[in-house]
Amino acid sequence: MPVSETIDPRLRCVLPFKAVPVEVGRLRSAAARQLAKWGMPVSVEEAEVIVTELATNVVKHVGEGASATLVLEWRGDRLRLEVHDRSPALPAARVADCYEECGRGLHLVAGLAIDWGAVLTAAGKAVWCEVPLSVGKGRERIARAVEALERYQSAKTGAGRRVRSRDAGLEESAVELIADLLHWTAARGHDPDDILDRAQMHYEAEADAA
Repeated sequence: MPVSETIDPRLRCVLPFKAVPVEVGRLRSAAARQLAKWGMPVSVEEAEVIVTELATNVVKHVGEGASATLVLEWRGDRLRLEVHDRSPALPAARVADCYEECGRGLHLVAGLAIDWGAVLTAAGKAVWCEVPLSVGKGRERIARAVEALERYQSAKTGAGRRVRSRDAGLEESAVELIADLLHWTAARGHDPDDILDRAQMHYEAEADAA
């Protein structure tokens, strides 16, 4: 598997691969070696899971033996992972039950990443995600928040939407979810302002301890 690094070898790595199961394992190992070489403060295990899921999606949905490329890029406080292939068909993430395999890979990626999406390119498409370089309990909370917001969003608007950058959609859902929670607390006789103050204090205490 050849490696082509561009711009700056400390910041970007390009890994071409063939979409076959044996290559997925090799790609995962190559990505882990590159992250170790960079000394990147990110969970290598989580990055390996993301690489595996994105590459496996190419095998399943583009076709075994298809040519593809993994791009790793260190962007400030984030690691960006992109998988490029020659199919113009954008993936559609949808809520999958625990017995359904199709669609679970992208939901797993979404739970580990802070943002993800898919875009058309001149040669086909690229599926990308970004992982924050912070570690520890904050990462777990972010993953749980993303999962909760996606379920809340799906319950309101339905699944099967076209995949794209979702920061704005999740931000809007976060505001609506917080408003719903405040309605819930008020209906049970609690003071919404007190709940917000307690949540803010809890957040600040954990942020200071991080």
